[in-house]
Amino acid sequence: MAGPLLLRSLWSAARKSLSSSSPPRPPSFLRKACLSPRAPFLLSRAFSSAYAAPSTAAPADSALDPCRLRNVAVIAHVDHGKTTLMDRLLRQCGADIPHERAMDSISLERERGITIASKVTSISWKENELNMVDTPGHADFGGEVERVVGMVEGAILVVDAGEGPLAQTKFVLAKALKYGLRPILLLNKVDRPAVSEERCDEVESLVFDLFANLGATEEQLDFPVLYASAKEGWASISFTKDPPADARNMSQLLDAIIKYVPPPTASIDAPFQMLVSMMERDFYLGRILTGRISSGIIRVGDRVHGLRNKDTGVEKIEEGKVVKLMKKKGTSMVPVDSAGAGDIISMAGLTSPSIGHTVANVEVMIALPNVELDPPTISMTFGVNDSPLAGRDGTHLTGGKIGDRLMAEAETNLAINVLPGLSESYEVQGRGELQLGILIENMRREGFELSVSPPKVMYKTENGQKLEPIEEVTIEVNEEHVGLVMEALSHRRAEVMDMGPVPGNVGRTRLSLTCPSRGLVGYRSVFSTDTRGTGFMHRAFLTYEKYRGPLGNVRKGVLVSMGYGTITSYALMSLEARGTLFVTPGLETYDGMIVGEHSRDTDLDINPVRAKELTNVRAAGKDENVKLSPPRLMTLEEAIGYVASDELIEVTPKSIRLRKKYLDVGKRKSMSKKPKD
Repeated sequence: MAGPLLLRSLWSAARKSLSSSSPPRPPSFLRKACLSPRAPFLLSRAFSSAYAAPSTAAPADSALDPCRLRNVAVIAHVDHGKTTLMDRLLRQCGADIPHERAMDSISLERERGITIASKVTSISWKENELNMVDTPGHADFGGEVERVVGMVEGAILVVDAGEGPLAQTKFVLAKALKYGLRPILLLNKVDRPAVSEERCDEVESLVFDLFANLGATEEQLDFPVLYASAKEGWASISFTKDPPADARNMSQLLDAIIKYVPPPTASIDAPFQMLVSMMERDFYLGRILTGRISSGIIRVGDRVHGLRNKDTGVEKIEEGKVVKLMKKKGTSMVPVDSAGAGDIISMAGLTSPSIGHTVANVEVMIALPNVELDPPTISMTFGVNDSPLAGRDGTHLTGGKIGDRLMAEAETNLAINVLPGLSESYEVQGRGELQLGILIENMRREGFELSVSPPKVMYKTENGQKLEPIEEVTIEVNEEHVGLVMEALSHRRAEVMDMGPVPGNVGRTRLSLTCPSRGLVGYRSVFSTDTRGTGFMHRAFLTYEKYRGPLGNVRKGVLVSMGYGTITSYALMSLEARGTLFVTPGLETYDGMIVGEHSRDTDLDINPVRAKELTNVRAAGKDENVKLSPPRLMTLEEAIGYVASDELIEVTPKSIRLRKKYLDVGKRKSMSKKPKD
C-alpha cells in the first residue's frame, strides 16, 4: 500500500506546483500511472514531458513542404459519431456542406445511415493542410480501415462517452497501433444527460486498459484526451457540457491535431513513388488512382509507370503520362498542378494499375510493400439465375457479365476475393453477410439477375485440427430479454465471457460473448425480434479456434410451392395455419419456390395457386370474406441469413425470392437422403 499512497501524494504535490508555475500540466494518464506497476518510470517520463522545452521548428515556406501537412484518420466503432464529426470539421474550415453526413456520398450509405467506403478530404487550418480520412465502423468493412491506416501519421479515436469502447473500437485501435500511430482520444456525445465527468474518467480508464492490452508503447499510452459533442459542433480539452459561446467550435480539436500528429517523414528530393490505396472510375478521365506520395514530387505531364510485387520480383504493368492531378478539398475535387511527398492526391492517366500497386517515376524499379489485410471469413456462390421466372426484370443475365462485374469489384475492394467456379458460377469471399449483401444490392440496382447460395464459413486446418472463425460479440439488452438471447445463442455455440449492468442505464444488461461466425449468420433479425427492437448487438472478428461442433436447432422447416402460376388468396387462406407466409396473393410462383416458414422442423410441399372451383350454384359475396394476416416480407440481408444449405436466393432488380436448389420434388427427396458434408 505504501507505494500507491506515496505516488498519490507525489501526484497531488506535483499538481499544486504546476498550477502555480508556467510549465503545462503533466499528461492526463498520470493519475492512472500512480496505480501502475511501472509507476516510477511513468512518473519520471510525465514530469520530463511536462517541463520539456517547447519545439522551435521554423514554419515551411514552400507549398510542397511536408512539414505543413498532417494526415489523420478518424476511426471508431459504428455509430460513435465519425461522419458527423467530419461534417463539423469541414464546416469549421469553411467548406460548403450541401447536407448532413456530407462524406457519405454513396446512395446506399445515405439510405442506411452507415459508412461503407473510406473517403479522403483535405481542409486548411492555420497555414496547415490536414488530409482527413473518414473510415467505416462496421466489422464487415474492416478492410477499408486496414488499407487507409497506412496512409496517415495520426488518428482520432472517437469513443461514445456513454457506451465506452466496444468490439470494433478494439479492432480499429489494434490496426492503428500496429502502424505505430499515436491516437488522439475524443470522447464524443458528452452532452447527453447520462454522461458525467466520472463516467468520462471511467471510459478513459477503459480505453487506457485497451491500449495496454493491445501492446501500446509508452508514447502511445500517453494519448491526449478531448471531450466533444459532434452533433452540437464543439470540442474541448477539458470536460464540459456547456462551453462558452466563443468556444462552441472545433478549433481545440484542430489545434490538437496540429500539435500531436507529426508531419510526414518523406523526402521531396527523392524520385516520385506512390502506393495506390483507392481507385475509382470516371467516364471522361478513366481510372483515377488515389494514394499517399511516399517520396518526390509529381506534376501534370510527368512520365510515370505502374509496378507490382510478384514472387519472381517487381513487374512493370504500364507506362504513361499524368493527364490530371486532383485533390479533394472539402466536398469537391480541385485540380492541382503538382503535389509533394507526404500528400494524398488523385491522379489520372494510367489504365491498368489498381489498389496495392505502386506508381513511380520511369527510372524507379522498386515497388512499395503491399497492405496486409486480414483473411476473409465467409464465402457465397454467385451464379446465373435459372429459375422459371428468370429474365423478366433484369438486363444483365449471363455468367460472363456477372463475372466481369465481380472481377471489377475485387479490383476496387481488396477485402473481397473472387474465384471462378463450375458452370458460370463464382465463389465470392468476404468479411460478413452485410458486406456481401451490399455488393448484391448494388448489382441488382445495376440490372443484374443472379442466384446466390447461403453464406459458408471458411475453415482452416492446422496440425490435423479443424479451426473456424470466432467473433467477439457485445450485446446490450433489457433485463427481461436476457434469458431469450442467451438461450438462442447457446444453440449457436456461443460462450459468455462477461455479463453485468450497463453504467448509467437502469434495467439494461451488457453481455460479452465469443461465438462462431456460422452461428451469427442470420441471427441479427432473430435478435431484433427477441428484444422487440430495443437491443444492440456489435460484433468483430476475433481469431480462429477449434471447431465447436454442430449448431443446435436454429430454424424451422419451410413451405415449398409445388404449383406454377399466380398465388391465390383462396389457397393462402387454408395454408395460414401451416406456418408464416412470405408471399401475398397475385405474385407469381413456381415449383420449388419457398413461400413460407413451416410451423414444424420439416419441409412441407403445398399448392398456393389452387383456385376455387366454379359451379353453377349462385353464392353471392362468398369470396369477399377472405382475410389474411400480413406476410413476413424479407429484406436481402434477412434472406441471406435465413436460407439453408439446400436453398438459394433469386435476386432480380424488382424482387427477392427464396427457392430450393433442386426445383423438382423427386430430385429434392433423393438428394436429402445423401449424407451432408
